[in-house]
Amino acid sequence: MVSEFWLILVIVTVSGFMMEVVDAAIGMGYGTILAPILLMAGFDPLQVIPAVLISQLIGGLLTSFFHHKFKNVNFAIGGEHLRAAIVLGVLSAAGAVASVLVAISLSKFYLSLYIGLLATILGLVVLATRNRKYNFSWPKMIVIGLLAAFNKGLSGGGYGPIVTAGQIMSGVVEKSAVSITSLSEALVSLTAVFTYILTRGSVDWVLTFCLVISVSFSAPVAAFIVRRTESGKLKVLIGVATFLLGLATILKATLS
Repeated sequence: MVSEFWLILVIVTVSGFMMEVVDAAIGMGYGTILAPILLMAGFDPLQVIPAVLISQLIGGLLTSFFHHKFKNVNFAIGGEHLRAAIVLGVLSAAGAVASVLVAISLSKFYLSLYIGLLATILGLVVLATRNRKYNFSWPKMIVIGLLAAFNKGLSGGGYGPIVTAGQIMSGVVEKSAVSITSLSEALVSLTAVFTYILTRGSVDWVLTFCLVISVSFSAPVAAFIVRRTESGKLKVLIGVATFLLGLATILKATLS
């Protein structure tokens, strides 16, 4: 029994490392992919939610630091990238709370279907316009932040694909978009962590510690991958990942 427990923790740690590398490298996928893995491993949803949120908070902050260090983004005080991350984070935190009121009156099927369709369409648009350059637009960024927050509050997912793909369509360079998503999602996770602890008060610190170790080691790896990847290829990867995550969400909604 003891050996089985440690085996599960090792699998959790390795899975967390791999998912955070993917998430930090293309701006999406950590919670969306990791949460089902943890549930299949036998963890309770009330164990999974706070552990993923806390690790996502720490992972987002660490990844943002390394993205800045590797010059994928410039998070200098007063800079445009830092302002964008803060605006997205604040809008997302506020929008997530507001969207809960809507979530109460909608079924899980329609919520998942909506987010899946939106991500699929955005992924296709990013791929179809991969050679097009967009001018930076604050209004677009604000709309993207509110939309992503709405999704996060409705179902707990759909943040990374919408924010990352939406930023590219708002004129943000691919590497910067991935980096900004990491920081803004960390701010959203911070709000969610405090809300969860205040309302639930219970955290599985063993599971959380394993995931924190995972994201701590994966942060510099992911930032280095982004640094070495050509912007054009990264844009295609983001488009494909957004599209596939959208399709997976639709399939999960229709089959469940």
